[in-house]
Amino acid sequence: MPGYIGAIDQGTTSTRFIVFDRLARTVSTAQREHRQIYPGPGWVEHDPEEIVRSTSAVVQQAMEQARLRPQDLAAIGITNQRETTVIWHRRSGRPIYNAIVWQDTRIAGAVSEFASQGGQDRYRLKTGLPLATYFSGLKIRWILEEVADARAQAEQGELLFGNIDTFLIWHLTGGPHGGVHVTDVTNASRTQLMNLNTLEWDEEILEDFGIPATILPKIVSSSEVYGAAKLPAISGVAIAGDLGDQQAALVGQACFKPGEAKNTYGTGCFMLMNTGERIVQSSCGLLTTPAYKLKSRPACFALEGSIAITGALVQWLRDNLGMIETSSDIELLARTVEDNGGVYFVPAFSGLYAPYWKDDARGVIAGLTRYVNKGHIARAVLEATAFQVREVVDAMAKDSGITLDVLRADGGMVMNDLLMQFQSDVLAKPVVRPVVKETTALGAAYAAGLAVGFFRDAEELVANWAVDKRWDPAMDSQSRERLYHFWQKAVTRSFGWTEPQ
Repeated sequence: MPGYIGAIDQGTTSTRFIVFDRLARTVSTAQREHRQIYPGPGWVEHDPEEIVRSTSAVVQQAMEQARLRPQDLAAIGITNQRETTVIWHRRSGRPIYNAIVWQDTRIAGAVSEFASQGGQDRYRLKTGLPLATYFSGLKIRWILEEVADARAQAEQGELLFGNIDTFLIWHLTGGPHGGVHVTDVTNASRTQLMNLNTLEWDEEILEDFGIPATILPKIVSSSEVYGAAKLPAISGVAIAGDLGDQQAALVGQACFKPGEAKNTYGTGCFMLMNTGERIVQSSCGLLTTPAYKLKSRPACFALEGSIAITGALVQWLRDNLGMIETSSDIELLARTVEDNGGVYFVPAFSGLYAPYWKDDARGVIAGLTRYVNKGHIARAVLEATAFQVREVVDAMAKDSGITLDVLRADGGMVMNDLLMQFQSDVLAKPVVRPVVKETTALGAAYAAGLAVGFFRDAEELVANWAVDKRWDPAMDSQSRERLYHFWQKAVTRSFGWTEPQ
């Protein structure tokens, strides 16, 4: 049996390939960023072919770094930015348009149009999702309507659709020469085209959106062998795991019991709570989503709180305002002051996601006075993440009836001690960081490893999980609720900023 397992982690800003051993230790890793394309206000795109090239490069680099041959890998799992939409030619593999990224808001008009005919929640019972610019379905519709000849080619069977997982699996397993066209239940659910009860594409929604079923991938489990890789560095290795990034982090954090929850602090923040085989519909602005489906076992589900802008706000402070040189500098700047100086930053750059789902919101900085300096702004930027997570935790408790005992945290921002302590303070709950930080990639590796018998069962994965650091709340309740009150007040100031064109 080969001694290692691989994971492709295709994220919003970069692509990584990580090789793990049986104890979930990182053996080698390689990473490459890709361009963020902004054709207009609220529009965000990626070049899908650049992502394929980056994937090939990081796979080769990580394999060479550890001097590994294809036969050293038991399998490879894939995890990906969800909802990012690609349509490409079946015969050439060339995209007909750039990938439309999950943050993109160009379909706001279509969202309003469909919501006016049955409300924002008209598809929620079937899909677990409100109508929003976030999901893939209406992005597909936009490409079919706006790109010349796209609809005609789609109806003739010449085009294929996929989120990034599907696009990569298709290319890795041969592309135009026999590439496998599949997606797992977690990614399929983020199109707003899959019925949660049947785990199949919903014909009624496809008809409403005008999407031909022929372009859609086959829906499969998150853990099974889809095909063999054709890249030279991993030639013949089974591609055997597929999970959307946030579900992958849930698996990587070994949250296999109902009530266990994780929060990933990345470009955005995404909190998932396992609800087992029970589909829990939200009345508090959360999403209902598949958590994972391991081989032929029944799917498990989760409640999800999706926050659009968290780490991206730190990047904005760095790139757009030049207030810091590197993202990690924000903690030093924020520590130059004792508190936020009365400043609250609501980063509704592309509207607000959970629990509000307001596409017409835009970012605001509230509470400015002459006293405020850049240290206060930096602190408000960090606190914005923690406050948004508090809103999601509160909503989750109401929907599930489960009170969170401890929050398992992962993602790039968990190395920020100031943020993690404030998160614990504002939640009045312990926050823990695992020993293995790369939980998203690890979840994909776990799914692939379970498919081929590299890992025995979920109990073995739970045994791999261990705490690296823990933060306990140290703020008095009066201060906590006062800060949260002003945060909620600031959020209301962001509502209704944009108006119909």
